[in-house]
Amino acid sequence: MPAGQEGSPTHESKRMSYYPVFLNIKGKKCVVFGGGEVALHKVTSLLDNGARVKIVSPVICSDLSRLAETGAVQEVKREYRDGDLRGVFLAIAATDNWKTNLEITVEARRRGCLVNTVDDADHSDFILPSCLRRGDITIAVSTSGKSPALARKLRHKLEKEIGNEYASLIGLVAAVREEMKKQGIKINRNTWQEALDIEWLLTLLKSGDTLGAKAAIMGKLLAIQDYSNVS
Repeated sequence: MPAGQEGSPTHESKRMSYYPVFLNIKGKKCVVFGGGEVALHKVTSLLDNGARVKIVSPVICSDLSRLAETGAVQEVKREYRDGDLRGVFLAIAATDNWKTNLEITVEARRRGCLVNTVDDADHSDFILPSCLRRGDITIAVSTSGKSPALARKLRHKLEKEIGNEYASLIGLVAAVREEMKKQGIKINRNTWQEALDIEWLLTLLKSGDTLGAKAAIMGKLLAIQDYSNVS
């Protein structure tokens, strides 16, 4: 294959690549710079995942002010200052001033703080995907920052295909997994893959037959395990 074409080492080395990871921010100090609708969206997401959030902005929208009044977030009504990221785990630069956002990024890098600069992937340590949640199931869709609109469109498509019944399914599978552990039964990943007949299990759960679904998973797991041991 000629150098530089799709799939060649030269092409791959030039393409931006992100390492997909789910980050634990529970109880960690996070700061959002900016007080508009974009900042509100970022603050809400951080709070939903257990972060301790501070907002720094001279002007803050009414929804953010209400969060501050309830004590959900800390509010600092002023411009960014060097030192605002001391002891901070994660920062989001969502001001409408590119120079301020760049200054925030510089301090974040100096202090080893993860930073996301809104609409500026080149000056960000991470980008935020469009997420679909069903209980403990989270599906993240990213276009590597190239088209947030397409990422949202794909998420909406998945929302129609993956309903709330999947939240019940993950709870059921987790319960079976825990019970197997208690019984000292080790199930390998290939056996799990073969035993999880998702459509069948969802049909049982939709009909309210949770016990039947649980018995079905356990029975299939043990049957596959026994067959593998014999063979």
